Amino acid sequence: MPLDIVTVPCLSDNYAYLVKGPDGVCVIDAPEAGPIIAALDERGWTPGVIMITHHHHDHVGGVDALKAKYGCKVMGPKAEEAKLPPLDMALEEGMNGGAGDGYTVPLHVPGHTLGHMAFHFPEAKAVFSADSLMALGCGRVFEGTPEMMWQTMQKFLALPDDTRVYSGHEYTANNARFALTVEPDNDALKARAAEIEETRARGAPTVPSTIGEEKATNPFLRAHLQTVKDGLNMGHASDADVFAEIRRRKDSF
Repeated sequence: MPLDIVTVPCLSDNYAYLVKGPDGVCVIDAPEAGPIIAALDERGWTPGVIMITHHHHDHVGGVDALKAKYGCKVMGPKAEEAKLPPLDMALEEGMNGGAGDGYTVPLHVPGHTLGHMAFHFPEAKAVFSADSLMALGCGRVFEGTPEMMWQTMQKFLALPDDTRVYSGHEYTANNARFALTVEPDNDALKARAAEIEETRARGAPTVPSTIGEEKATNPFLRAHLQTVKDGLNMGHASDADVFAEIRRRKDSF
């Protein structure tokens, strides 16, 4: 049974996801309850689980209301348990579960927050990355270090190119404008930026992307490439230092 994935816009620019598979329905992140309840009701779905990626309020604000309405279990990163709504299961990397396309691999992807998790569904070729890897970007490094976040990027670089990336925010148009300042001559990036402008003009989400698209166009996954280093006048710098410089530039963009 293939996964049925529904993108639910929440707040001003957040995304929650409904995932229906062989094990039932789960909600991945819950920025606010109303839009998620409406999307569930529209389909006649009842969630059994809420899976939380990290503790920021714009990813957990609807958890209590959803649990009260549906009685669903709540799972999230053990490393952030003290900052999260009460968890029924505290997850660590290696606690894989589910069957078929619903088989789920929690990934520890720190940097944005220290305990941030992504949820990889390898059989379904999907990863829910929230604020770690984003379309043409990555999250700000609020709690970790650039070196830590660069190590997190290695986990995404190791995923198959056809893995779909479901990230947590609609930041893609701005990310594209920034990416072009890093690689103005990247033809794949220029084409993707034009496509994004057209997509947003229609009011449609720019997620999911794919790992292959991100490898070809996302500057935060390209800090190890000599062409990127040379373009930043950092030809002899370490990969992590180049990543840190790209993140510094984006923070003030």
